[in-house]
Amino acid sequence: MRTTVELPPDLLRAAKARSAESGESLKTLLTRAVAAELGQAPVRSSDRARVTLPLFGAASGPRARPSNADLERALADADAAQIGTSSPRRRRRSRGGRSR
Repeated sequence: MRTTVELPPDLLRAAKARSAESGESLKTLLTRAVAAELGQAPVRSSDRARVTLPLFGAASGPRARPSNADLERALADADAAQIGTSSPRRRRRSRGGRSR
């Protein structure tokens, strides 16, 4: 349900900072705060948890620019490693579009 709440600017700024520090949305922070004040268990939010992607190399170094095919191959390799098999090798297409 939506509602409008006026907060003092300092309180709102502090709430936004706290939510950013904890990696959650302002909505989630305020929902938890109100639930705690009312002595209720926090309501599960429809917000999704943030996912931290793996980083490659140093931030000051060159950027990795994987293609969709690179990501697909990496995910397939990770899945294969998880189940203990090697990843299936795909046939490469020739320039004419036919597989070898």
